[in-house]
Amino acid sequence: MNSGVQAHIGSEQRERIQLTIRGTVQGIGFRPFVFRLAQALSLGGWISNTPQGTLIELEGTPNQLRVFQKRMMTELPPSGKIETMTSISLPIIDEQSFSIGDSQWNDQTQSVISPDLATCQQCLEDMSNPQSRRYRYPFTTCAQCGPRFSIALRLPYDRLNTTMHQFPLCPHCQQEYDDPSDRRFHAETIVCPSCGPQVELWNQAGNLSAQREEGLHAASEIVRNGEILAVKGLGGFQLWVNAESSEAVQQLRQRKHRPTKPFAILFPSLSYVEQHCIVSQDEIALLTSPAAPIVLVRKRNTSTLSWNVAPNNPYVGAMLPFTPLHHLLMNDLLMPVIATSGNRSEEPLVTDERDAIHRLHGIADAFLVHNRPIVRPIDDSVVQVVNEKCLMRRRARGYAPSPLSVKLDSGNDLTAFPILAVGGHLKNTVALTTGEQIIVSQHIGDLSTPEASTQFERTISDMLTLFHLTPQAISCDNHPDYRSSRFASQLGKKLNIPVIPIQHHHAHIAACIAEHGLQGPVLGVAWDGAGFGLDETMWGGEFLLCHKTEFTRMAHLRPFRLPGGEVSMREPRRVALALLYEVFGEHVFELDLPPMQSLGQHMAGTLVTILNKDVNCPITSSIGRLFDGVSALLGLSQVASFEGEAAIALECLAESEMERTSLQPYRIPLESQSESQKPWMADWQSLISSIVQGISEQESPAAIAFRFHHALAMLIANVAERIQCPQIILTGGVFQNALLLKLSESELTKRGLTVYTPQLFGPNDGGLCLGQAFITMHQFATQHHSA
Repeated sequence: MNSGVQAHIGSEQRERIQLTIRGTVQGIGFRPFVFRLAQALSLGGWISNTPQGTLIELEGTPNQLRVFQKRMMTELPPSGKIETMTSISLPIIDEQSFSIGDSQWNDQTQSVISPDLATCQQCLEDMSNPQSRRYRYPFTTCAQCGPRFSIALRLPYDRLNTTMHQFPLCPHCQQEYDDPSDRRFHAETIVCPSCGPQVELWNQAGNLSAQREEGLHAASEIVRNGEILAVKGLGGFQLWVNAESSEAVQQLRQRKHRPTKPFAILFPSLSYVEQHCIVSQDEIALLTSPAAPIVLVRKRNTSTLSWNVAPNNPYVGAMLPFTPLHHLLMNDLLMPVIATSGNRSEEPLVTDERDAIHRLHGIADAFLVHNRPIVRPIDDSVVQVVNEKCLMRRRARGYAPSPLSVKLDSGNDLTAFPILAVGGHLKNTVALTTGEQIIVSQHIGDLSTPEASTQFERTISDMLTLFHLTPQAISCDNHPDYRSSRFASQLGKKLNIPVIPIQHHHAHIAACIAEHGLQGPVLGVAWDGAGFGLDETMWGGEFLLCHKTEFTRMAHLRPFRLPGGEVSMREPRRVALALLYEVFGEHVFELDLPPMQSLGQHMAGTLVTILNKDVNCPITSSIGRLFDGVSALLGLSQVASFEGEAAIALECLAESEMERTSLQPYRIPLESQSESQKPWMADWQSLISSIVQGISEQESPAAIAFRFHHALAMLIANVAERIQCPQIILTGGVFQNALLLKLSESELTKRGLTVYTPQLFGPNDGGLCLGQAFITMHQFATQHHSA
């Protein structure tokens, strides 16, 4: 479907050039855009997708060629991104027309594909127009919007290489596809009601209840009546329920075994978001962007959203409809609905309708399905605006698999040396390198179940196949027992290629170095829940001086023990007891504090015995666990139902005291045997003593929580002042805490330091694979350069 498109041009030919374009230029309407631009400027030549990128040959006057290149860069379709463009001169062949050529392909590719794109305004107008062939059609798309990554079977991105090949075009759609003046010219996903997918409503047993328009209206009624609807969306199923009904929300929580973790809310339109939430211009821009992510925004006190949408949390995850199907349903409902991932807890997203009947049995009351296959599960992306910057929480739909271009110090070309990076254990993503590009997968999730591990392996196989790559090396986390690390070891042996373990916190910092293209040393502050240290203890409160492939541990949190090991990560009260026991010893039993009350005398005694005997009490320097302990001390969270619950509660409490400038931060002293001896140790013992004193004196819990946050920000500033490195990186899952990030940035910038945070890939473990890939690329580029 790619050949034979012609545009006659004038006969004056003075120069011919060949442009090689690399970046996100497949699936965004780039070839039709170039065709129209060349036609408008009376240029001859052609455009084609090739293994080296998108190739354009042009003939025209020097001025025409300059104007073409300038306009191509400035008028590029909004979802496109040109990473590199090279130009060479060619002999003139007096070509009198411009064409879109057939894609050229082999097993060596440097091309990537566009993420899935939210429905554009013109397609929405088509769907709203009773005179349009696509009136109320739930699969309306054009060259600027619709599914891309989620339906691609292989590259190049041509219709035959997507799941749309199952839907041959009718004569009307074929005419649009072939017409250069039509906005659906060469739009690979176009269909209409006559030739495209259709929706059906199934009951719990998977039997047909209604279809097409009747099915849409019946599905809306199910949600309106307080029942749970499973909706097959763009990258997988979602579970929908009325967000204003406490009974309906609670029923979803019980069926999904998700007692308190916040749910995302789908609003019918921006005006509905503004009715329920306080939104900034930056947040509006994200909500209405082609990526259309979930955006964390502050809920209004007057909102009618059910209290149990996000219990004890002033924020909600808001999103707008991003597919025609979502728009049609929400235009019928005209109310906010929960639209959460269609899966059981800790399992991958469901993508197939028959599989959904089995895996969502007992959760969904009905299923709204369609017959357009989904190739790979792609969850909704989650972002937050902090200090006027977009901070990624979960990178998936709308963002993956857009590549990141990096520069190698040696200048070596690693095109023939692809690297696979397999990430960590939580919030897993994986990455591939091709040349100087790193392609990070969509969010996979925690690898804590067999189903999740299977999806992790499928994603790796899928990416290697899609991008025609065979890895020559594998990088992984240095924790030997992570599922991802064990897989890397097995695959490395199978392929007889090297496996390179990368220290967890070094990878966090390297990911931010890669994203911002930083040069020279950086002081990386990597704070999270746990990462395997070089001393085989669990790190998590790290100050690392990094030079890309190397690092020095400059300071860290004073280590403490976790009684019961991993159980402590789910029970903040255990962490609180461990902290208290180190400070107060046996007097801990005299303290009438929430964690002691929750544990009871018997359990507390058992845990103290475990601590004394040092049985199953791993050592950690984790700031994430320190947050858990302080949260338990203040009575916020004793047993957590999801990762980060205790820390989120502490942040939300502290936020209420942001305007009280009279509050003084607690002191966290740095200790070392001498000023020159490193690493220094940040001693939290006086911090815990002060908090316990504040509780006994009935100081406001919110004030204590704020002083704790400010103390950590001051600790960062004090270490930075001592080390005197001008570039500071704040990363790791703890820096998803917006209050801590704001306070830390403020203290550092006051001291004239430049602060960098991960934005495109986020500070949590979702960015680990990027850092792993970046470090390994530099290691091998240096080796090849030396050789």
